[in-house]
Amino acid sequence: MRKIQFSSLAVITLLLSCQLISKDLPNFSDLAEESTPAVVNITSTKIISEKQSSPFSQRGFQDPRYDEFFKRFFGEQGPNQQRQRPVKSTGSGFIISKDGYLLTNNHVVEGADEVIVSLGDRREFKAEIVGLDARSDVALLKIEAENLPILKIGSSKKLKVGEWVVAIGSPFQLSFSVTAGIVSAKGRSIQNNNIGNYVPFLQTDVAINPGNSGGPLFDLDGKVVGINSQIYSRSGGYQGLAFAIPINVAVDVANQIIDKGEVSRGYLGVRMSEVDSDLADALGMNKPYGALINDVEEGESADNAGLLPGDVIIEFNNKEIKFSSDLPHVVGQIQPKTKAIARVIRNGEEIKLKFTLGELPVNSESFVPAKSQNSADPIGIKVAEIDRDNPSMSNLPDGVIVSRVDPGSPASGKVNRGDVITMIQYKGKKYDIFDTDSYEEAINNFTSGNKIALHLNRNGSRIIRSITIN
Repeated sequence: MRKIQFSSLAVITLLLSCQLISKDLPNFSDLAEESTPAVVNITSTKIISEKQSSPFSQRGFQDPRYDEFFKRFFGEQGPNQQRQRPVKSTGSGFIISKDGYLLTNNHVVEGADEVIVSLGDRREFKAEIVGLDARSDVALLKIEAENLPILKIGSSKKLKVGEWVVAIGSPFQLSFSVTAGIVSAKGRSIQNNNIGNYVPFLQTDVAINPGNSGGPLFDLDGKVVGINSQIYSRSGGYQGLAFAIPINVAVDVANQIIDKGEVSRGYLGVRMSEVDSDLADALGMNKPYGALINDVEEGESADNAGLLPGDVIIEFNNKEIKFSSDLPHVVGQIQPKTKAIARVIRNGEEIKLKFTLGELPVNSESFVPAKSQNSADPIGIKVAEIDRDNPSMSNLPDGVIVSRVDPGSPASGKVNRGDVITMIQYKGKKYDIFDTDSYEEAINNFTSGNKIALHLNRNGSRIIRSITIN
């Protein structure tokens, strides 16, 4: 009898708990009802040309007279002529002004010959592509209409990890689908190249699929905080990792397009990498953080400010730089010719540098980069002099070239044959390398267990690697 009473009490407690939990869960119905009218479907059409082959040419009829013969009967669209075929793709977008401005993704409409915008009330409009920005994946469109429903714009900066967010879009052409999740992370960099990714993506676990691209991401106040842009998937479908462009970034892009017809961003002119624990020790830092400068482009903002390879930027324009991917996010939000101050770790000590930002070039440009006698050393490599008479070496910077890397040595996996060692750094001291003599002199300063930072030139780019002395 006691067991039955206890069991009943447990059931009642569970039911009450479920009711309390359900009351705490958000209800998205009002948000969906109010916001859906300003969300649109976008169909972009691109005309591609294909060559239509003659069935006779596949059977050995190569004489051009046959083409003329068939033209008499089939016209210009006969065999061996170019055929045009429309290719359609779909996405989502949303209205930001009553007179017809819309935001979507660049990849939804880029290269399109025709863009059709479909509203929730089934009206359709041909859209003008006002401007595109591939670096942020943002596109601004315009349709000729008045008194359109619009969405309220929020602030992505105020979002916190763990907050509920809602997406509305047309996955797999299922119009005006609503999905919900939470903010998983902020400031994600999901690309890696020499210039860097200029979008600090919002990561969410909202169900996003093909067709959602360009649609809005809302906070619980019904304000747009992002544009759904990309997913990480091994299958092509949703796997719990979705990425949205912060609305602050998108609005800035749209305003620049409207005001001046193009988007400009600040530019430092650096190549950089992460600081790991070994590099932090070698550079005299108490912990790994910041953006390690591998190389500085001649004549650009960083060069003019006195930034040097081996420096570590830990703050830029009053914003903390925890990882190297943080730096382009910060710099890209600043307009060219703007002055900024950076906190930098150099030789184990903190200094401040003043910058006047350049402008991010349209295309990635190559940096202006900064001999054979064998020499064995305690990190497991052999180095040689650079032969300036050898055409393949004439443009290499001063230093020594690595001619061998011993398998299983401290340098294995970090240094490659053909790398040029230009400098060695250790706890605030820098040793410039000009030849094998200066290299051996430098390497003899270290003892077993010392962690040094090797400055390497690899295929025209400077990189820095930490090595532990044997």
